Parts: sequence; structure tokens; C-alpha cells
Amino acid sequence: MNISSSGIRRFALLIMVIVLGVLAFFVINPILMSVIGGLLLAYIFYPVFSRIQKKVKSNSLAASITLGIGILIILVPLWFIVPILFNQLFQLYIASQNIDVSHAISSLLPTASSAFVSQATITINAAISKITSSVLSSLALDYSNLSFIFLILVKIAIVAIVFFFALKDNESFRNFASAISPLSKSHEKIMVKQFKDITTSILYGQVVVGVFQGLLAGLGLIVFGVPNAFAITVLAIILAILPFIGTPLIWIPVTIYLFIQGHTTSAIIYLLYNLLIVSTIDNVLRAYIVAKKSNISQVVILIGMIGGPLILGLLGFILGPLILAYFVTFLGIYTKKKTNKNTRKIR
Repeated sequence: MNISSSGIRRFALLIMVIVLGVLAFFVINPILMSVIGGLLLAYIFYPVFSRIQKKVKSNSLAASITLGIGILIILVPLWFIVPILFNQLFQLYIASQNIDVSHAISSLLPTASSAFVSQATITINAAISKITSSVLSSLALDYSNLSFIFLILVKIAIVAIVFFFALKDNESFRNFASAISPLSKSHEKIMVKQFKDITTSILYGQVVVGVFQGLLAGLGLIVFGVPNAFAITVLAIILAILPFIGTPLIWIPVTIYLFIQGHTTSAIIYLLYNLLIVSTIDNVLRAYIVAKKSNISQVVILIGMIGGPLILGLLGFILGPLILAYFVTFLGIYTKKKTNKNTRKIR
């Protein structure tokens, strides 16, 4: 079998691309999450950049202004929020160790036997200790370590740099992606639309709406004077982002807490507030923002949000479902393409 010189060159080029691709992965791997974080933020803030760019007529200036807005919205609040959050989480840990579980169970279930109350108390206390210990150990970061602080600052800088250039050179990136895409132009258009719909569904429909719903739940905590409301609000936001779970895991225990404390009227009003407003606004906003653009199953999103953080860390909450959703979409297009080829062969 004769192999042409052009075939050898193409094969050699392919080998070089694969080798350099592997080496590039190892180079970028330590900062991969920062790079992806910058790209995700660029996608979220692109509508802001687009409006600014129309007025200033300069990509660099528009990207710089958008970056400044992003810093004001994200980093500045975090500077003040993180110390408060850590303090309240520690207060919650102390409070959880002093909960009289047996009294709470007896108040809620006055007819329960002493044996049941005793066993339930042991089980609940063990669960509380395990959860609080896990949370505190995951938050036990050494802020006195200069190398740790430097690493955090470097990662933040990388996110900002990627964010800036992803907006500034967005047209170049699109052209490059289109040039290396193995798909036909028709499939490419379908893929781009589906990717936008999926990303919008997960970022806006799942994450942004979850944050808003968690904040609404937190507002109720503040109004009804629940201790450490800020830390509980953060937990409510995380739970609201997860499909099928949501804020009931927060407001049901809080309602029980208010009942046990003797605040019956407050407990009833707080319960109605969450049932009629917090839970309802979730469905309304998701339907409005996503507008049923994506037909990706909520199960896929849930699995991605559970498995993603185990491999990718905090960003896995977003990247996990995105990766699974993109895989399902690619698989669908590949299947259609294969079916079309087989149909043409039969004809």
C-alpha cells in the first residue's frame, strides 16, 4: 500500500497536534478552573459588555468597564461578606452543639415513647455533629499562610484576565472555534443555538434563580428574627440552586424552631410566606428566564450538580451539569448525522 507524502505530512501534523494538546493540558491544568471561571463570567456579563460596546465603540474600553462592574458586583461584596459568613457559621456550630433535641422531639411529638425519643435524639445529634464538623473542616483555610494567599490572588487575577480577553476578543474566539469545528455549517448552527440554550437554562434558570430564591428565603429569616440569618441564607441559596431539593430543607426546620421557641404566630406567617411566595416565585422565574429553551432533563442537571463538585470543586456545581448536557447534545447530533447517512445509503 503506497502512502503519499501529503498523507504522511497530515499524519505527522495530527501527531504533533495531539502531543502539543496533551502538553498544553498539563500546562493549563493547575489554573484550568480559573480559566473556565473567567469564561463563564464573560458569558454571564456579555449582555452588559454588548450594551457598553455599542456606546463606547471600543472592545478594549467596553471590556475594561465590564470588568470593573464585575469586580464591584462580585469581589467587593465578598470582601465584607466572607468574614461575617465565617463568624455566623461558627456561631451555628456552637448553637448546634447546645440544641436540646429530646425536648424538641417531645414538644413536636408529645405522644412519642421515651425509647423513641432517646433513639431519635442519639441519631439526630450524631447527624448534626457529622454535618457541622464536615462544614467546618471544609472551611478551615489557613489565611496566615502567605503562599496560600498568593495562590488565591493569582487565581483571581487569571479569572479577571480571561474574563477581559474573552469579552474583548469574543469575535476572534468565535471564528477560531468555527474554523476548527468538525461539524458542517448547518450542524454548527444547531449546536451553537443548543449550547446557548443549555448554558442559559443552567446559569440563569438554575443558578441565578436559585440565588434569588435563596435571598427571598433569607429575607424571611431576617424579618422573623432568626439567629445567624446570613449564614442560613447562604445555605438556602446553595440548596435552591440544586434541582428537586430547594429551600424547604431550610424553612421547614426554621418553622419548627419558631414553634418550639413559642413564636406560633411568627411560625405560621413564615410558613405561609415560604409556601406562597418563595416556592411559587421559583417556578415563575424559571419559566420566564429559561422560556423552555432547553429540553435537558432535570435529572441530568441534578446528577451533574452532585458529581461535578466531587471532581471539579466548587465550580463543579455549574460545570458538572453543563458537561453532561453538552454530552447529551453532542450524542443527539451524532445520532442524527449517522441516521441521515444510513438513510442516504439505503436510497
